Amino acid sequence: MICDCLQSDKNHLIFILKCDAVVSEISTGPGTVNFTINRELLAKTVLQQVLKDGSQYGIKSELFSMVPRQKAVIEFSSPNIAKKFHIGHLRSTIIGNFIANLKAALGHEVTRINYLGDWGMQFGLLGVGFQQFGDKEKLKSSPLQHLFEVYVQINKAAEDENIKKLAADFFRKLEEHDEQTLSLWKQFRGFSIEEYIRIYKRLGVHFDEYSGESFYQEKSQEVLRMLEDKGLLQKTIKGTGVVDLSEKKDLSLYSTVMRSDGTSLYITRDLAAAIDRMKKHSCDTMIYVTDKSQSSHFQHLFQILKLMGYDWAERCQHVSFGLVQGMKTRRGEVVFLEDVLDEVRSRMLQNMASAKTTKEVEDPMETAEKVGLAALIIQDFRGLLSSDYQFSWDRALQSRGDTGVFLQYTHARLHSLEQMHGNEQLTDVNASCLQEPDAISVLQHLLRYDEVLYRSSQDLQPKHIVSYLLTLWQLLAAPAPALVLLSPALVFQARLCLFRAARSVLGSGMQLLGITPVTRMCCPAISQPQRC
Repeated sequence: MICDCLQSDKNHLIFILKCDAVVSEISTGPGTVNFTINRELLAKTVLQQVLKDGSQYGIKSELFSMVPRQKAVIEFSSPNIAKKFHIGHLRSTIIGNFIANLKAALGHEVTRINYLGDWGMQFGLLGVGFQQFGDKEKLKSSPLQHLFEVYVQINKAAEDENIKKLAADFFRKLEEHDEQTLSLWKQFRGFSIEEYIRIYKRLGVHFDEYSGESFYQEKSQEVLRMLEDKGLLQKTIKGTGVVDLSEKKDLSLYSTVMRSDGTSLYITRDLAAAIDRMKKHSCDTMIYVTDKSQSSHFQHLFQILKLMGYDWAERCQHVSFGLVQGMKTRRGEVVFLEDVLDEVRSRMLQNMASAKTTKEVEDPMETAEKVGLAALIIQDFRGLLSSDYQFSWDRALQSRGDTGVFLQYTHARLHSLEQMHGNEQLTDVNASCLQEPDAISVLQHLLRYDEVLYRSSQDLQPKHIVSYLLTLWQLLAAPAPALVLLSPALVFQARLCLFRAARSVLGSGMQLLGITPVTRMCCPAISQPQRC
């Protein structure tokens, strides 16, 4: 757009707007000026940029040019060892994975940490339980299931004061590094991590470090000494150690950091872990992904770090999330994550079988797993992370609508279109062939992708990307067959290029969310695979 300025008199300026290569039409209304963008230029520019940048499209935008690259440590998942992976850890795992994926894609240096709950009095109870009810063969063949059974048995017996005393003695020996006691605990930990890695593989999640509370048992004592040296540690009448967090320093708000016997607590070990991570990684930000019930814990943690003189505590962040309600399998109430993964895979296999085209998929089991996980992630990520939500199997797995299932189907459908036409190179596309309202709507939506990535990078909410992708499939769903079938050669090439660009952006967005896009699947809502 060209703007000429004329002065009609000393107090008034007149601006004359002229069309150029970008603006093809200018009109005015009451108090408004309307611009019409050159659609051919829009089509050509967007398609060239998407196909040139590939998975980097949107990320190379000028929106991110001034954003400094940082080192980020992200702690997420963090199950308790010697227990089967509870469904409650699913949200922490997929949310943390999304944040890590997004930051890594934007060029930040990311360290993914799984901070295991592997220390505390409960291991005294479990140790005694295994001594009384444990079976070494069962421990080897099905470790977490057997330890779960042992824990249930010993909890029933724990009403006996003798059992409580034995558990306290076992944990005391553990803290004193008694060789036999420590050896049994190491078995519990090793078997647990092996089992978790297998489940993380199903989720498409990996970690750079497996840490845990046990790493900071001794260092937490150093933290207590530091608190005492700084005059922050106060003793109560009961002998416990607390840090005063109140504004008036009247102990109206405090955090307990030491038991009466001098041993550390969860928050003490978290303080040691934070200090150790900052020394090790010199990170710009430290993010903790846990449910919102722990908000108070992290407020106290960051506040104590500040009182200790660590200015970097300002760069620590707690990303909280709400609870999932109503998640049950056919067998009843869900307790374990693997039950949910098996259930969603089973249901997707049934849906695929009902389509009568499952044989066209090379590995139905693997496809069902990927599509089922997409269904779980999209339903989870549609709203604010801090909100509780009601889970619905039927809504998550329906084959049409705003679901992960249909995102996967759309991606596979577009990929099939490319395969059907030989993946030919589309270098010189006639953009003037893409002037239909449906095509322009898709192009305009592709142009907004960087804005959506920027919003998610600012508030770490995946819902922006989810909403964008769901709108993209809606824009693609209706016009796809009409825009390609029976088209003249030049028009066909242009439309094929448009769908290739859309599939690239769709796949990139899904991967950021932690979804592996499938390239072939069938949908029960459509009796025969369609030519797109």
